[in-house]
Amino acid sequence: MYAIVASGGKQYKVRQGEILMVEKIPGEVGSPVAFDSVLMCSDGDAVNIGQPILDNVIVKGHIVEQGKARKIIVFKYKKRKRYRRKQGHRQQYTAIKIDSIET
Repeated sequence: MYAIVASGGKQYKVRQGEILMVEKIPGEVGSPVAFDSVLMCSDGDAVNIGQPILDNVIVKGHIVEQGKARKIIVFKYKKRKRYRRKQGHRQQYTAIKIDSIET
């Protein structure tokens, strides 16, 4: 069984027991999280597609970690103009372990 959920402007395919990395969601480690914006749900044979979301499906999990991703370098450069800008960025994320997909 799997589901497609929307969080932080992105869509994720989730299964029970896996760890999902999403954009930062406020909360402490161990606190429960529920995704109610489920776009699609499949149990192997039947596939339910929402228009745009499914009302009777909820994906539940709990927060495993709050952290920052690896640093990326943003470098802007214009040749022959002596223009250089270097900036780093670390995106914050939340790791969520999926406990159940309830229909």
